[in-house]
Amino acid sequence: MPIDPSAVIAPTARVHPDAVIGPQVQIADFCIVEQDVVIGAHTRLEPYVYVKRWTTLGEQNEISAHTVLGTDPLDKHFHGDRSYLTIGNRNKIREHYTISRGTQPESSTIIGDGNYIMTSGHIAHNSTVGSNTVIASCALIAGHVEIEDQAFISGGVVVHQYSKIGRLVMIGGNTRVNSDLPPYFMYSDFNVAAKGLNIVGLRRAGFSLAEASALKQAYKLLFRSGLKLEEALTRIETEIPTEHTLHVVRFVRASKRGICRE
Repeated sequence: MPIDPSAVIAPTARVHPDAVIGPQVQIADFCIVEQDVVIGAHTRLEPYVYVKRWTTLGEQNEISAHTVLGTDPLDKHFHGDRSYLTIGNRNKIREHYTISRGTQPESSTIIGDGNYIMTSGHIAHNSTVGSNTVIASCALIAGHVEIEDQAFISGGVVVHQYSKIGRLVMIGGNTRVNSDLPPYFMYSDFNVAAKGLNIVGLRRAGFSLAEASALKQAYKLLFRSGLKLEEALTRIETEIPTEHTLHVVRFVRASKRGICRE
């Protein structure tokens, strides 16, 4: 039976009979759930949430009022083909938010677990958001963006398409992100610039003093030494090769847009 008998669905909600609704799901007044939707156990939809076709929600998600999930991509190249939005477990998505499915046939937009996504923003087609991130109010994430775990994106940030944001990055409010941001560091200014180590984020994530010290040295080599990029990366590899500094090196070498380096 697609709708679990323990699910609670308000009489004014409209749930397609082919949608799969898990145990203890709560769907409030005036929600719409289309066909080819899966909603996992203990997920709660507040009033006026619209879950469109080919969207999958995991367990224990909380979706606030007037949010639309699985919207058609805001992309002139989209022709109505089947594509997907996949959302993991324990995410909170607050009021007035939209997340699009992929543009290309059978492609996906993917949101991980434990993210806190605040009000009045958008995550565009084919983007990938990791787990345990914070995306504050009015931030706009363009298409094909990649956000690694535990990143913090402040209010009003705009992220250009195909940009990549590393693990435990902290971006200050109203910043324009148009290049890749290596992990563990802080960034701000209208034209995004590196501002040092994300000390608060590292402490909250349980990093040791030695781990943070190695990342601070990596930051200085990468952003403040005046070295050419490859020379800076080589010195990080040879002088301070830790798990996290080597992640910085791999991230930078994999960058296609280039990092925000003066």
